Amino acid sequence: MSWAQSVTQCIQSGGMLTSVEDLVESNFLIEHADLYTSKTSGFWIGIYRNVNGQLLWQDNSALDFVNWGEGQPSGDELAFCVELSAATGNWSVLPCSSQKGFICKKPKITFYLFTDAKKDKASGHLNIWILLTLVFIILLGVGFMIYFSFKMKTGSGTGREVRWGSRQLESSHALTAGDNGSDATNDKENNEHSVV
Repeated sequence: MSWAQSVTQCIQSGGMLTSVEDLVESNFLIEHADLYTSKTSGFWIGIYRNVNGQLLWQDNSALDFVNWGEGQPSGDELAFCVELSAATGNWSVLPCSSQKGFICKKPKITFYLFTDAKKDKASGHLNIWILLTLVFIILLGVGFMIYFSFKMKTGSGTGREVRWGSRQLESSHALTAGDNGSDATNDKENNEHSVV
C-alpha cells in the first residue's frame, strides 16, 4: 500500500501509523518486522513533514528518538514519507506512492461507562452504610457486655436491694424492740413512783 492508503487503513482500524519513541520500542518493531522480510522490505511509519518543513509524528508524540539510515534524510525530498527497513530497522525516506507494508499503533484506551461508574459509586455508598451498621452493632454489643460484666461484679441490682432492705428491716426491728424495752422500763419506773 502507499503511505496515504496505509494512513487511511490505520485510521479505519482505530489507530495511526506507528511512532517510535525510544530504542526499546524500535528494537521491538525491528524484532517483529524481521518476521515479514519475505513479504516486504519495509514498513511505513508515522513521520511526516508539515507545511513548515518540521518533522512530526502523526500521533503528535515528541520526535525525541530517530533511527535514520546512513545519508538519511537528505532534506531535498518533496514527498516525505518514511519507511522502517524490515532487515535493519533503519529509517529512510521514500516516495509516498511506494508499495510497503505498514505498522499501526492504537492508543491504550480504558473504557469507563457512566452507568458502571454510577453503579460503583452507589455500591461504594452501600458499602459505607453496611460498614457503619456493623460498627454500630459491635459497639452496642460491647456496651452490653460492659454493662452486664459490671452488674455481675457488683451483684445483681434486685438481689442487692433485697439484701439491703432485709438488713434495714432487721435493724429497724431491733431498734423498735429496744425502744419498746426502754418504754417498758420507763413505764415500770413510772409505776413504781406512783406506788410510793
